[in-house]
Amino acid sequence: NIKPLKLMVWFSPVLIPIIFFVTTAVVINNIVKYRFQRRIIDSGLVDETVIKSLLKPASVTTDALKWGLLFLFGGLGLIVLEFLPYQVGQSPLPYGVEAVFLATGFLMYYLIIRREQNLS
Repeated sequence: NIKPLKLMVWFSPVLIPIIFFVTTAVVINNIVKYRFQRRIIDSGLVDETVIKSLLKPASVTTDALKWGLLFLFGGLGLIVLEFLPYQVGQSPLPYGVEAVFLATGFLMYYLIIRREQNLS
């Protein structure tokens, strides 16, 4: 068994660059998106409805719903894996089970969003 502290010592050099890369990518994406929107607005070739749609913030509630469902179903997949017998490191079962649960989370998100769009 690998103790949690030893796992974190091994995982930290991997996790820190990933977090740094993702944070940098998000910041660069937001800057590029802002500059693109400013150029479109400053060009003067757009009407008022386009400007309103460009300046409208992204839907925070649907993003929160998506990530909440993914974490919920991902966690459920991990819980189910605790009760399934498999050989650690030799069986692809954990990857398949987790993929099925995450896909179910995405499917639930899609169905909820589609139902909201049909109602409005």
